[in-house]
Amino acid sequence: MAKRRTPPPSAPRLVNRKARHRFEILETLECGVMLLGTEVKSLRAGRASLDESYARIEHGELWLIGLHINPYEHALVGAHEPLRRRKLLAKRRQIDKFLPKVTQKGCTLVPLALYFNERGLAKVEIALATGKTGADKRQSLKKREHQREMDRAMRKGR
Repeated sequence: MAKRRTPPPSAPRLVNRKARHRFEILETLECGVMLLGTEVKSLRAGRASLDESYARIEHGELWLIGLHINPYEHALVGAHEPLRRRKLLAKRRQIDKFLPKVTQKGCTLVPLALYFNERGLAKVEIALATGKTGADKRQSLKKREHQREMDRAMRKGR
């Protein structure tokens, strides 16, 4: 009888909350991430920040820049560099699909979330986005507040 593999312990899902406020999301893509062992351990402990990170396509490869992963405190030797560039794993046609869109003025690749899937692999959700202006941000805040008021009214009406 084959041994059943136990699922890895749940790790926190890191979300870039500022991204949805600063950018209008046009399209998303899920990618794998090439990480070192100590980086995986730090991520499982929830010791990372996506706030100022972005993705870039260089020489046909997708790179994540600015992701800060704190060094693993129990590592004896070979601690990783916290802000090093990390290669993202995506299929060639997915990268080729995003390439012409990213070269347009005003479009960028922004990481929305970093998490471990059910198989225990680290994944990053990347979004093709355009920057919002101040008026756009105010408009989305008004829309969200209006939705909350409608939800409150629906709950009271029950």
